[in-house]
Amino acid sequence: MKAVFYGIAIVTTLLFSNEISAQYGYGNGYGNGYGMNRRMAGGMDQNRQPDKPKEIPVEVTVAKLMERLTPDLSLDELQAIAISNIITESMKEQGILLKAEVSQEEKSNNIKVLSETTNRKINDLLNPDQKEKFKALNSEPRGSKKVKNKKKAEEQ
Repeated sequence: MKAVFYGIAIVTTLLFSNEISAQYGYGNGYGNGYGMNRRMAGGMDQNRQPDKPKEIPVEVTVAKLMERLTPDLSLDELQAIAISNIITESMKEQGILLKAEVSQEEKSNNIKVLSETTNRKINDLLNPDQKEKFKALNSEPRGSKKVKNKKKAEEQ
C-alpha cells in the first residue's frame, strides 16, 4: 500500500513540476530559460529613453498654412505656389537658425529678420487689397480662438 501511495505521490509531483516549469519557459522547446530571458529583457526596456516626438515635415505645415491663407487672401494658383515656396524656404532657414549654437538673443534677432524678409517677399506678390488682408492677418494674435469665433459669428 505504501508503494502505491509513493508512486502516486511521485507521479503527481512530476506532473505539477512540469506545469510549473512550463510557466517559466523551461523545457518548452526554446532552450533553457527562454521565458526567464524574456522577462529580464522586459525589465531592461524600462531603462530605455523615450523616443523623441517625430517632427512634422515642413511641407505639411506649409500646406495647412496655405489652406488658411488661400481663401483668406483670395490667392490665385500662381500666388499660392509662389507663397508656399517662400514659406517653405523660410521655415527651413528658421530650423537651421534654431539649431545653430548661438545665444538666445541672437537667435531671436535672426528669426525676426527672417520673418520680416519673408513678409516682404510675400507682400511683393500681393495686390493692394490682399496686402491689407495680409497685414490684418499678421497683426491678429496667433492661435486666438476668440478672434476666429468672433469672425465666424460676424459672417453668419
